[in-house]
Amino acid sequence: MSTVFIALQANEATRPIIDAILADNPEATIKRDPAMVKINAPGHLVIRRSSIEEQTGAQFDLQELQVNLITLSGNVDETEDELTLHWNN
Repeated sequence: MSTVFIALQANEATRPIIDAILADNPEATIKRDPAMVKINAPGHLVIRRSSIEEQTGAQFDLQELQVNLITLSGNVDETEDELTLHWNN
């Protein structure tokens, strides 16, 4: 199974996003560097707007991820409510 990942800047704005991603993807692993947080997952990784909103207590548009996005790996499927990274097999 191929691994997908997302790397975000390490800052206060991404902390609740990272917590939401980890809560929704229990198989994911995290690597923290001084300026970057990389989340790896086997097969697929789901980022849910509702989970981020639960963490932040505020409305969130998934397009806001791009402000702190460094890179990602995998095919992207995106709706207003969810972003999924995966590889087509």
